[in-house]
Amino acid sequence: MRYRLTFIAGALVGFVLGARAGRERYEQMREGARKLAQNPAVRNTAESAVQQGRTVAVKAKDTVSAKVGDRMPDALAGKLRAGRNGSAPEDDWGTSNT
Repeated sequence: MRYRLTFIAGALVGFVLGARAGRERYEQMREGARKLAQNPAVRNTAESAVQQGRTVAVKAKDTVSAKVGDRMPDALAGKLRAGRNGSAPEDDWGTSNT
């Protein structure tokens, strides 16, 4: 409960301060965020973080499938095998796994 009240109080303070700063300050912050996002160093860092995350995810999937082995349900094992072969099937929601 204490954390919820702290969050609500912080949100209210942020709202009041944001309202006082006005639209001009909002546009300044928005432009600064846009410039930061388009900075080549930031983009390269973000891309390398995504690539590293994919590498870690593949290693984790291989480790889990090696440890779980035959105790995995057939439907899940089939999806893992298909993903390992590079042919990611569509999931139940109609979206691909890429």
